[in-house]
Amino acid sequence: MNQAIPEIEKSSAAHIQAFQEARLRELLPYLKAHSPYYRDLFAQHAIDIHSIQTLEDLRRIPITVKDDLHHRNWDFLCVPRQSVVDYITTSGTLGDPLTFAATEADLQRLAYNEYLSLTCAGGTPADIYQLMVTLDKRFMAGLAYFMGIRQMGAGLVRAGVGSPGFQLDTIQRIQPTILIAVPSFLVKLIDFAEAQGVDLRQSSVKSAVCIGEPIRNDDFSLNVLGQRLTDRWGITLYSTYASTEMSTAFTECEHGTGGHHHPELLIVELLDDDNQPVEEGEIGEVTITTLGVEAMPLLRFKTGDLCRYHAAPCACGRTTLRLGPVVGRKQQMIKYKGTTLYPPALFEVLNSISEVEEYVITLRSDEVGADEVHVDIATPTPSEEVRKKIEAVFRQKVRLTPQISFTSAAYIQQLKFPPMSRKEVKLIDER
Repeated sequence: MNQAIPEIEKSSAAHIQAFQEARLRELLPYLKAHSPYYRDLFAQHAIDIHSIQTLEDLRRIPITVKDDLHHRNWDFLCVPRQSVVDYITTSGTLGDPLTFAATEADLQRLAYNEYLSLTCAGGTPADIYQLMVTLDKRFMAGLAYFMGIRQMGAGLVRAGVGSPGFQLDTIQRIQPTILIAVPSFLVKLIDFAEAQGVDLRQSSVKSAVCIGEPIRNDDFSLNVLGQRLTDRWGITLYSTYASTEMSTAFTECEHGTGGHHHPELLIVELLDDDNQPVEEGEIGEVTITTLGVEAMPLLRFKTGDLCRYHAAPCACGRTTLRLGPVVGRKQQMIKYKGTTLYPPALFEVLNSISEVEEYVITLRSDEVGADEVHVDIATPTPSEEVRKKIEAVFRQKVRLTPQISFTSAAYIQQLKFPPMSRKEVKLIDER
């Protein structure tokens, strides 16, 4: 697969930095000329863009946050409306969705990004992809996968979300080799297939690109969900991390040691609460500057996602920065009796308990403003004994005792798929 790696992604750190600094010097005049938001930002802070020559100089520019996008969404648009060919919205996980516009050049950049990412994850023109994601509802990711696979020259089948029966029929009918799917849904697909007497180990599928949920621990070992999938199906799993705002993905290669950075598409910083860079291996907020975006480029945008980075070259030949699994989203931090943690740690606990079939976590505040964790659980064996077991596992693994309600799988499905949602919701934050 090394022939698919762009030369810049195999270059020295010094060469990558020089390349990005040249692109940055092109971006800043473009923003000043075309972006009302950034033109105001430069004026307000008396920033001479011609003095920003290096990545270190970039730190003199204030960060941009989601609230800025909410309050001045269309002031980020750098092109006339007639140049826009597609409109996209974020999922709205942390609030009202944001709208993004894309030109034809932006869509081609998106396709190139996903081509790089999917080839990184072992894809070839000989493969057939089964897209278990939506291509409608203003969703960027489904469109990106579709276009990237077409650029690769591989085959694809648009299976959409949900419906284990339809997904299994598609696997048997089309014989895809790679799935793009939410990993927890793949567990449901295995359950369904086994109930039908179908052994998915004998299917055509060799790997899955896992989206929306972590499948690895901080040390890159498979977490409970990832291990369950490989134990029961035996396919190779690849993790990927992306967001609408960055229009770029960090996807694992065959060595599974973090998502690879594409420096030709993105400048990335990991910053602490004071907007200072963190050291390698420390948790920082992923902060991005988009390169090559025409309609709505972003400069030093804090995504809200918390990760660790790793700088050592990868065995695959890439020398670029790698991002570890997303620890959590900054706004979803939970403070519980002196303990600080993030929802993925709670998902990991629930995924490890065999009695738990379906769940949704709700975060609330009590009368004094302290965080409360409530879990709705569907289980075939609801009892006080099961409740005590779940509470004990929580106390042991994350030092937290949630409020637990047993309910039906149908009710959990209603919570997971609200009317405007285009992906599964496992966390509801009411704080």
